[in-house]
Amino acid sequence: MKSKTLNMTEGSPVRLLIIFAIPMLIGNVFQQMYNLVDSMIVGRYIGADALAAVGATNSVSFLFFALCNGIGSGAGIITAQQFGAGNEDNVKKSIVNAAYIMLVGSVAMGIVAYLATGVALRGMATPEEIMADAVVYMHMQCLGLPLIAVYNHASSMLRALGDSKTPLYFLIFSCFLNVGLDLLFVCVFGMGVFGAAVATMIAQFIAGVGCLLYALKYNSYFRLEKKHFSPDKQMIWGSVRLGVPLSLQFSMIAISCMALQRVVNGYGAAVVAAFTATGRVEQLLHQPYGTLCAALSTYSGQNLGAKNMARIKLGFRKSMMMMTVFSLIMLPLMQFFGEPIIQLFVNDPEVIGYGAMAMKITSWFYVFLGMIYMTRGVLNGVGDALFALQNGIVEVIGRITIPVGLCMVPAIGVWGIWWATGVTWMISALFCVLRYFSWKKKHVFEG
Repeated sequence: MKSKTLNMTEGSPVRLLIIFAIPMLIGNVFQQMYNLVDSMIVGRYIGADALAAVGATNSVSFLFFALCNGIGSGAGIITAQQFGAGNEDNVKKSIVNAAYIMLVGSVAMGIVAYLATGVALRGMATPEEIMADAVVYMHMQCLGLPLIAVYNHASSMLRALGDSKTPLYFLIFSCFLNVGLDLLFVCVFGMGVFGAAVATMIAQFIAGVGCLLYALKYNSYFRLEKKHFSPDKQMIWGSVRLGVPLSLQFSMIAISCMALQRVVNGYGAAVVAAFTATGRVEQLLHQPYGTLCAALSTYSGQNLGAKNMARIKLGFRKSMMMMTVFSLIMLPLMQFFGEPIIQLFVNDPEVIGYGAMAMKITSWFYVFLGMIYMTRGVLNGVGDALFALQNGIVEVIGRITIPVGLCMVPAIGVWGIWWATGVTWMISALFCVLRYFSWKKKHVFEG
């Protein structure tokens, strides 16, 4: 049914963005919640070293997942633009071609990541006491990448058509299933970090299959004919043209995170565990930014297809206002409630102390994080492929050079890890805003 889509080329931009973003926000919060539950179960029922092992794989898995998902994001932009232009046949072709791209990409990246796991973890100076668990957890994520790609494809295509509710329903189901499987595999069967990884893989695969079957039955754009299954070189190239810079952006950010993780690992398991816990909390806190970014990307893509530049610029201004207000609200919360939040993960007083102070530091920079997400949303949506690559380079330089310099200052020491994160956000945000105004100047007479 076409009623399960949302045309974002007409009506109030704020209303459309909020309608689209709220289901995504709820879904992403649930997803981060079960990531938190993973960490809580691992940290409390296995131990702080196991939590550190799971955290040590974050940047490595992000690298390979990003290379795969970047191409999928490019395909989603193509679908949104075709939908905005009102071309039903091309929308259906883009859905099929996106599936081809994500299937090949996920299998290829899963194999490469599996083979490179040991080298990557050792290259980051992962502490020996957590190495075995880290390798096991990473290997299971690599094997599950093609299965997880099923959900990523179905959800990205539905969101490109303006349907952010259907992926939400299946994601919520997946979250509850993941918690149940976590408790079963880790607490009952004693399967350790292997069990936690298997639980996540199974839950996301079931969510993906359910989401895809639902879309095939209830969304008319998924009712495909034989002619739609022919590979379209132009669409594949368009997805690659937009997706490769996004992949490179994500991968460079991941590489920079790996470099930062190496600095973190040098301070021992307690700091690694604190870094893991604060990372999990911030992933949850950043969801409003990410969901509005995704909404703005779909909104911009559809309006680009409809050749309405004025609406794109208006949507960006409204989004920036909303994210600034949110950032100012979150600042005092992180300043006063950091310690009890970290206590949800571990009982170790040393880890709690590190984590609470770290959250106080990074919360001062949330407003810059909002700027990054909003400019990424609009510029990715209009197909500014060069921006994604340039932004990735800026983050790489910041995350690699700044932590090393700050941590060498005696008065800063280990806290340079988290100060460097905030300063990198600030530098990247300034670059993003400059890039947006450069794009805006080129289109000042359009719309």
